Amino acid sequence: MSTVLIKDLPAHIGQRVTVKGWLHQKRSSGKIAFLQIRDGSGFVQGVVVKDEVSDEVFHTAVGLSQETSIEIDGEVRQDERAPSGVELTIHQIAVVYASHDYPITPKEHGVDFLLDNRHLWIRAPRQRAILKVRAEIIKAIRGYLDSHDFTQVDPPILTPSSCEGTTNLFATSYFDEQAYLTQSGQLYMEAAAMALGKVYSFGPTFRAEKSKTRRHLLEFWMIEPEMVYVTHEESLVIQEQLLAHVVSHVLEHCSVELKVLQRDTSLLERVKAPFPRISYDEAIAFLQEQGHQITWGDDFGAPDETVIAKQYDRPVFIEKYPTEIKAFYMKPDPARPEVVLCADLLAPEGYGEIIGGSQRIDDPELLLARFKEHDLPEDAYAWYLDLRRYGSVPHSGFGLGLERTVAWICGLEHVRETIAFPRLLYRLYP
Repeated sequence: MSTVLIKDLPAHIGQRVTVKGWLHQKRSSGKIAFLQIRDGSGFVQGVVVKDEVSDEVFHTAVGLSQETSIEIDGEVRQDERAPSGVELTIHQIAVVYASHDYPITPKEHGVDFLLDNRHLWIRAPRQRAILKVRAEIIKAIRGYLDSHDFTQVDPPILTPSSCEGTTNLFATSYFDEQAYLTQSGQLYMEAAAMALGKVYSFGPTFRAEKSKTRRHLLEFWMIEPEMVYVTHEESLVIQEQLLAHVVSHVLEHCSVELKVLQRDTSLLERVKAPFPRISYDEAIAFLQEQGHQITWGDDFGAPDETVIAKQYDRPVFIEKYPTEIKAFYMKPDPARPEVVLCADLLAPEGYGEIIGGSQRIDDPELLLARFKEHDLPEDAYAWYLDLRRYGSVPHSGFGLGLERTVAWICGLEHVRETIAFPRLLYRLYP
């Protein structure tokens, strides 16, 4: 008798198989027991009929406690009412390890309690579905970039300086020096692009922001492509094609998980390239018409982004922000130097910015002037300036925030559910 994963049971209808997993939930009457079993690949209902098994097997079934690990011997039967289309008629049950007093019960629990027990909470169907979608999003991103001649390069996590010159850094001692947990791998990816042409990094980044909004984590994952001989306009096309591919991949491969999450997939089906584009100027004018207290030169807050995004049925680019409010490395628009060749991509449904990108400065003299304007120590960024001194070329790049993308595609209220073990303000456990 073969051991079969729950996700593969529909291919074994009429066969007797072994399933190894855990008891998720149970209900029973005097003559029948219904066991909800999970094995990591999915969930299935197992049925134990008293008159069809030994007294010992039925006694074991009704005595099982939540999250007890078990091995089940049963026959796969077709059942159109079941989410997976099958159920198990159980003949034998072997208890691997009994679980007692499992803390997360079917009743409602508060968020703090669930986060304290995050190591157990991820076993729940909803949390499992989110993590499966996250994995498929990662697979889709890598698949797209790898198949379009990008090379993955791994930047350092410990850095001597900040990418964007901010103060929201986690500092640590590095023997006799001060080091910081990376905010972004972008500067290193620019160096790698000069060697390899098109590159991307995928890894954790850290922001020591004292923020408790539903959009922020202190540790999150970024995908950061950099591309030589690529303009701002060309970069936007790559971004929208990448994101459209990711959404299409999830719709194709995560139908079960999206159903568990009760996600309205019709909203995702509209995500096709090209995406609409508006200028920063147009966005400011629109917000002012809507009664927002905002003037040219201000950055957008979450409410501003939500109002703008609601006007569209797919992600929208806002491009060419004022130079003063953007990072030092962004290239000014030659036709209008007070704005830079950059864009933020806003997800629909109020999920905010999921991609930020720009064409980078390729003129060494202008970059040196930016160091001075932003009070950046030239010695700390000397290697970055070298990229312009020795064979500078036009180049562009962007960063995609994985957790916000997961939150949007899954339709989640808060990014804390988008990663297995979230790092939040005042929360470092477990």
